[in-house]
Amino acid sequence: MTNLVSLQIETLLNSFGYQTQVVPHPAEPSMKLILNGKYLARIIEGCNSISIVILFLSFIVAFSGKLKTTFFYILSGSVLIYAVNLLRIVILTLGLYHYPEYSDVLHTVIFPGIIYGMVFLLWIFWVNRFSKLNKNNA
Repeated sequence: MTNLVSLQIETLLNSFGYQTQVVPHPAEPSMKLILNGKYLARIIEGCNSISIVILFLSFIVAFSGKLKTTFFYILSGSVLIYAVNLLRIVILTLGLYHYPEYSDVLHTVIFPGIIYGMVFLLWIFWVNRFSKLNKNNA
């Protein structure tokens, strides 16, 4: 899955006009991201959004609603999380390239906040709109 995410990031960055290469790291299970000839980052298992999708899915199942609604919300939410994660990594890469002095705050605060904040908002929307929990209290 990490390889697929890496290839999609490479394609997106190339489409924005950057010369991008993603190659397997020789010493660890990750992919090296090279932008315009500069090695910027590693794409590791945690970057592929699977753990975030599992976290999202677990919450939705725990507070499930009607089966059909739950299934479609999980499907659409998972696709949204995956797509936003790709865009998050692309923007993070561009941020690391253009503003390397902000790499720590970009990688550890801002971009995790984006993806986890979106998941939190999806959860709130689910509980308030579709969850059986909300129906029982109405």
